[in-house]
Amino acid sequence: MKKYLSWKLLAGISLLILSILVYLIHFFVFRDAHHLFIYLIGDIGFMFLEIFLVVLVIEHLLDKREKRSLIKKLNMLIGVFFSEIGLLFFRKFSKNLKNINSLGCSNIKMDWKKRDYIKLRKNILSKEFNVNISREELKELYDFFNLKKQLLLSLLENPNLIEHDRFTDMLWAVFHMFEELGFREDLLKIPEDDLEHLVIDFERVYKALVIEWVNYLEHLSCSYPFLFSLALRKNIDLGT
Repeated sequence: MKKYLSWKLLAGISLLILSILVYLIHFFVFRDAHHLFIYLIGDIGFMFLEIFLVVLVIEHLLDKREKRSLIKKLNMLIGVFFSEIGLLFFRKFSKNLKNINSLGCSNIKMDWKKRDYIKLRKNILSKEFNVNISREELKELYDFFNLKKQLLLSLLENPNLIEHDRFTDMLWAVFHMFEELGFREDLLKIPEDDLEHLVIDFERVYKALVIEWVNYLEHLSCSYPFLFSLALRKNIDLGT
């Protein structure tokens, strides 16, 4: 970092010296200080306008375009996650969530607005996720995550997802649950307190998954209506 700064400082000083030399050559050749200062002051005046145009306007537009491109890439990754893991998880384990119908996810409609999604997320976050899951089903959950381990790792290693804190936190919650399940030598023989601990982890993962699924549906509704229609049918089929 220091080397990079010193290089920039050296380049800046060199350019400043070259600029002064050019102005001196101009003065000694033409001996017209009046003409020289007219253009010098004009150039300095235009420099502020140039900074405004380049730094504040053009850079802002480029950042906005880059951000849109990044969001598009992020949502493509999120789509891959739900296609390969999230929807299968819901299909396998939605029966374990006793109060699933109270979440309100099945109420999502094609004509929903932003305020509807905000209201739905608030409702989901306010709910206690009441889970009933057996030791055999926890073993099934571990086997399911184990099959998807490579995809989970590749998603966690993707640098683009660093920009998406919520989704990354959800991935870490999923991976933490996978590690917790794998830590037990025999899930079929775990004591009651271990089962209660894993149920809490399952509830946390399920809530995070549902929130991200709602976020993803909102994105599709705004950007890809035809994909949203398909995802909405899957949403109803899953009972979430």
